[in-house]
Amino acid sequence: MAFFRSSNPTLQEKIFQNTIMVPGEETMTRGGALNKFFFLFLMVMASASFTWSAFYNNKYIVPWVIGSAIAAFILAFAITFKPQRATYLAPAYGLLKGVVIGGISAMYNNAFIKVAPGIVMQAVGLTFGVVIAMYLLYKFQLIKATEKLRAIVFTATVGIAIFYVIAIVLRMVGISMSFIHEGTNIGILFSLVVVVIAAMNLIFDFDMIDQGAAMGAPKYMEWYCAFGLLVTIVWLYLEILRLLSKLASRK
Repeated sequence: MAFFRSSNPTLQEKIFQNTIMVPGEETMTRGGALNKFFFLFLMVMASASFTWSAFYNNKYIVPWVIGSAIAAFILAFAITFKPQRATYLAPAYGLLKGVVIGGISAMYNNAFIKVAPGIVMQAVGLTFGVVIAMYLLYKFQLIKATEKLRAIVFTATVGIAIFYVIAIVLRMVGISMSFIHEGTNIGILFSLVVVVIAAMNLIFDFDMIDQGAAMGAPKYMEWYCAFGLLVTIVWLYLEILRLLSKLASRK
């Protein structure tokens, strides 16, 4: 089971080790996991369009965005610690995350409408492009999910997560790490590094889905793997949007 590892914290070796197969029960398939991912993606798009429209109809959406972000965070933990819950919690997570994505996207679009019109669509297009590119690199084994690469990406991912937590705590006490948000050379370089790390996580997400299917993981793991892939892609989109905003601020 050593290959059941991923940089994505929602797709870890111990998750698969703790799954229980019931004789005669259906097993997960790669196609089934991808189909469920597309369903979750539709959930995200549906609720994202709702908050987007609400923002441009002069609705105060900040409470919705914050409340949905907190609820999505709670659901993510609930799913991670018990993958069986993904069957019914993953769609709810998708809807909540869509509210967050729609709200944040609308705010960025409004803030950069003059200097970078279409910044959100650019971020969406680039995200799709990166996902497709990483899938092709994985499929044709141009980038292999080796143990050494896993360790590097996992360490970098955890490091970024810890750094963001520290930045949030410092901001609460009045100390701001400006380069996280500003379009300085250091800020842009930081965002580029984070985008690369987020993209590299996709390689291991794809690998985990294939390995789970090959080992005959329970059917509910399709929902769990779809949820994990969604987590990475949402993160990638937000980081690309942040990078584009930094580049636009220099115009």
